Amino acid sequence: MKLLHALTLSAACVVSLVALSAQSPGSVKAFTGARVIDGTDRPPMDNATIVVRDGKIVGVAPASRAMVPANAERVSLDGKTVIPGIVNAHGHVGNTVGLEQGHYSADNVLRDLKTYAAYGVTTVYSLGDDRAEGIFARDSQRTPSLNRSRLFVAGPVLNPKSVDEARTLVNQNAAMKVDIIKIRIDDSGPTEMPPDIYRAVIDEAHKKRLRVAVHLFYLDHAKSVLDAGADFIAHSIRDADVDAALIAALKARNICVCPTLMREVSTFTYESTPPWFADPLFVKHADMQAVEKLKEPARQEQMRNSAAAKRYKAGLEVASRNLKKLSDAGVKIAMGTDTGPPARFQGYFELMELEMMAKAGLTPRQVLASATRDAARCMKLDGEVGTLETNKWADFVVLDADPLADISNGRRINAVYVAGNSVAR
Repeated sequence: MKLLHALTLSAACVVSLVALSAQSPGSVKAFTGARVIDGTDRPPMDNATIVVRDGKIVGVAPASRAMVPANAERVSLDGKTVIPGIVNAHGHVGNTVGLEQGHYSADNVLRDLKTYAAYGVTTVYSLGDDRAEGIFARDSQRTPSLNRSRLFVAGPVLNPKSVDEARTLVNQNAAMKVDIIKIRIDDSGPTEMPPDIYRAVIDEAHKKRLRVAVHLFYLDHAKSVLDAGADFIAHSIRDADVDAALIAALKARNICVCPTLMREVSTFTYESTPPWFADPLFVKHADMQAVEKLKEPARQEQMRNSAAAKRYKAGLEVASRNLKKLSDAGVKIAMGTDTGPPARFQGYFELMELEMMAKAGLTPRQVLASATRDAARCMKLDGEVGTLETNKWADFVVLDADPLADISNGRRINAVYVAGNSVAR
């Protein structure tokens, strides 16, 4: 992709991207009566009031101590549970229509951000193949009128063939003002990225004050890229159990790992028709033409016979074990899913990811932390999102049941707010 093309937007594209944020919210709102799980280590707060001004939180307190301006618009959340908006540390936007990939557009970016938000995923970090439309969406989101998910971008995934090209491509992405650099060193083609090339990418990115996220599969590669200075492990290690050396390397630099368990599920689950195809929560926002294609007997048989599907199914078991081992060892876990490519359904898969993490052995509290505060910290967004605290954006999910009692209650969404604005669901 040429840099000029990446930074050029048509007038129609600008209008489309701005239109979604065109509403004028009231300047002060008070959300009252809910049980608030604020995402910090503090215990849940019953009968709490969240006061929001111009899209940001100015206070969260019990009703008896809340200071609510007389002119505030009051929104009753009696009997509900409120959690911070979910942060997806590894997604993709704007690049998929149905089961096809490659049609990137402003309309698709906004469609995806609206879908994520409808499921309570109020921030998504897109790790790859973002273009000008995604960058514009990111640059236009720090506004009190926002009512779709926030977006952060990696730009094109780098696949240089030489050290010189590695440095050139990093500089091109830096000129696009991306938030992070993304590379794939294995499991994505016939050849692996040689160490001298990914070391050059990491070195040049750090010179530009950019972190590097790495797609990988193998334990040995994880150790190698960490030694080279990689900043974020964007997938589970799936070939072998993690060992003390890897854990020590992760903890030495406080590097986060993103499990993407649902990514593995998507590689084999369509060998038959999954039961959640009939879930009304899924159906409400799913591309049903894509769903019908995934139900086709010939396609399902092909997946049943796929060597890659069998490999990833086995890899999921390893990934789940490793998630528990890393969490127990104190490694920071950033919830992520790799949703966005074909058949990886945005929003719904994030809710399933939470349940997969609990199935792997994490407690509901650990899962919720990984999907809010910890994901925000891992992606350097915790000054803006991830917890419900003063001066952060008022991005939160209203639930009909307590996710700390059962993480599957995360599906019981009553409402979603971004910058204190109700999200269309």
